[in-house]
Amino acid sequence: MRTGHLRFGVALSLVFAAAACGDDGIDSNEAARRAYLGLDPSIPQSLQLGFDGFNSAQSANIAPQMGAGEDSGMLTITGQVDQGASDNKGMRLYVGMVDYSKGPFTVVVNPGTDDEETVTVDLTYNTSEVQLEQPYLNLTLRNIPTGTFDGTLTGAYRVTGEIQPDEGIDADVTLSLSFTGTLVDLGNGATGRAPGTVVTGTATSGDGMYEVNLTLP
Repeated sequence: MRTGHLRFGVALSLVFAAAACGDDGIDSNEAARRAYLGLDPSIPQSLQLGFDGFNSAQSANIAPQMGAGEDSGMLTITGQVDQGASDNKGMRLYVGMVDYSKGPFTVVVNPGTDDEETVTVDLTYNTSEVQLEQPYLNLTLRNIPTGTFDGTLTGAYRVTGEIQPDEGIDADVTLSLSFTGTLVDLGNGATGRAPGTVVTGTATSGDGMYEVNLTLP
C-alpha cells in the first residue's frame, strides 16, 4: 500500500510540474493584445523592407533587407520576387527577427471604468533561424507602379519579457494577417506602399486571441 501511495504521489507531482512548465504567461485575450502590440511596429517595417528588396532586386532572390528595432535587435527580410516586363508581380518573403524590441511601452487596461489602469510592458521577439520556418509575407502587386496590392503575413514569433511588471512571458504569438492597399510611383520604375494600407486578422498566443484591425499611415 505504501508503494502504491508513493507512486501515486510521484505521478501527481509530475503532473503539477508539467502544468507549471507549460505556463507561458498568456492566459487571456488582453495578454494576447499586449503580445501583439510589441510586434506592431514591425508590420509596416516588414512591408517597407519588402518593397525595398523588390525595387533593388537584380534577380529573383532579393538581397537581405535589414532594419533595427526601435529599441534593440534586428529584423531581416529575405525571399524572392517576380522579374520581367509584366506590371503584375508577386513577392514571397520571410521575416526573421533577432532580439527585436520597441522597448518598454504602456497599455491602458479597462479604459473608461473604475478599474482603468496603465500597465508597462517590455517584450522582445525572435523567430526561427531557418528561413522556411519564419513568418511568411506573401504580396501580390497589380498594375505597377500605381495600382493596388494585397497579401498575407502568417507565422509564429517567440516573445519573451514582461507582459506586466513582475510577470514574465515566454510564448509564441502567431499572426494571421491580411493586407489591402494602393501603390505609389516612386520614379525610375520603382513602386511603394501608399498611406492607407488596411491590416486585418488575428494574433493568437496561449489561451488568448487579439483581433487586429488597423490602417497604416
